[in-house]
Amino acid sequence: MPFNPNTGEKSLGAFIRVAIVGTALAFASTTAMAQETIKLGFIGPLSGGNAQQGLSARNGFQLAIDQANASGLPFKIEPVILDDAANPQTGVSAAIKLTNDPQVIAATGHWNSGVALATIPVFQRAGVPFIVWGAISPKITERNNPMVSRVATTLVNTNEPLAKWAAEKVGKKIAIVSDTSDYGAANTQNFEKFYKAAGGSIIATEAAPVGTTDFRALLTKIKAASPDAIYFGGVVTEAGLVRQQMVELGMKQPMIGVDGFHDPAFIKIAAAAAEGTVVGIAKEKDNAQVAKLKDDYAAAKFAEPSTTYTKNAYDTANILIAAIKKAGTKDKAAIAKAIRETQHDGALGHTSFDENGQTKLPVELELRTVKNGAWAAY
Repeated sequence: MPFNPNTGEKSLGAFIRVAIVGTALAFASTTAMAQETIKLGFIGPLSGGNAQQGLSARNGFQLAIDQANASGLPFKIEPVILDDAANPQTGVSAAIKLTNDPQVIAATGHWNSGVALATIPVFQRAGVPFIVWGAISPKITERNNPMVSRVATTLVNTNEPLAKWAAEKVGKKIAIVSDTSDYGAANTQNFEKFYKAAGGSIIATEAAPVGTTDFRALLTKIKAASPDAIYFGGVVTEAGLVRQQMVELGMKQPMIGVDGFHDPAFIKIAAAAAEGTVVGIAKEKDNAQVAKLKDDYAAAKFAEPSTTYTKNAYDTANILIAAIKKAGTKDKAAIAKAIRETQHDGALGHTSFDENGQTKLPVELELRTVKNGAWAAY
C-alpha cells in the first residue's frame, strides 16, 4: 500500500488506484497478445491480359479475410496482395518478397501454371505453406511437395471428357494450336492422348510463344489440312487472336478448348468471330455456400465481377485460416500438415487433398459456347 506522508500510513485510495491501473495494463497486455497480427499472402495476375482472373480471385481472398477478422479470431490477419503479371520472373520476385517477411505464415497464388511452377521452389525452400488457387498443370502436385496443395482440379480432368466429346460429336480430325508454356504443352499432350484413345486423329500440331499476335502463317498451313476443328491449348489473349484470324482466313471450323480462355475478355478480343467457340470446364455445382458467397460478394461492392476463381481463392483463404487455428501461428510445417488434413465444405463443395496435395474434388464436364456475344450453356 502506498505511504501517506501526512499520516505516516499507506492510503487505501492510492492502493485502489494502483490496483486499477495494474489491472488495466494487464488486460491491455492480454488483449495485445490475443490480437497477434499474422500475414497471409496472395499472388495472381492483377495486370495484363489475364488480370480479370487474378482480380476476381483477389477479391474472394480479401472477402474471406475480412469475414474472418470480423468473426473474433485469436489473431488478426493482414493480407499481402502481390501481382505476378502472369510472368514467372515477376511471380518469383513476389514469392521471395512474401517468404522474406517472417510475419507471412502461409500464402496462395497463381492462375498461370508456368508462374506456379517457377514459384513453388521458393515456398519449398522457405518452408512456407502454399495453396494454388487456379493453375492447373498436373506437374504442380506431381512433385509431392509437402508444403504445396491445390484446390483447383487439373487440366487432365477437363481434357479427357472434352476429347471424348470431340471425337464423338465434332469429328475425327482435329488440329492443335497452343502456346509454348508448360500449360500449353500439357494441354497439347493430354488432349492428343485422350482424343486418339477415343478414335480421333491429330492432323497438325503448332505452337507459338506467349505474346504472339500473328498466327496467320501457321493457321494457313492448318487450313490446307482441312481439320474438323481446332483445339486451342492456351489462354485468353492468344485464344481471341487465333479465333479472330481463323475467321479472317475463311476457316469455318469451330475452335474448342478447356477453361484457359473461358473468359469475357476472349469475346472482347475475338469480337464477332468468337461465336460458336466451345470450351469444356468443370461444372459449377450450386450449394448453400455458393449462394452465400454470391450475396456476400455483391454486398462487398467489389469493382470487378466474380469469376470461377473467386470461389477458389475464397475457399483457399478459409482453408488456410482453419489450418492456422488448428495448428497455431508458430509452426509452418504443422500448418502445412493441417492443410493436407483438410475436410472443408465451402463454395467449391467438399475439399480434401490426396497424398500429393491435389484436391480430390470430382469433376463433371460442362460445355460452354459463345452465343450472341456471351458465354452460354452449349
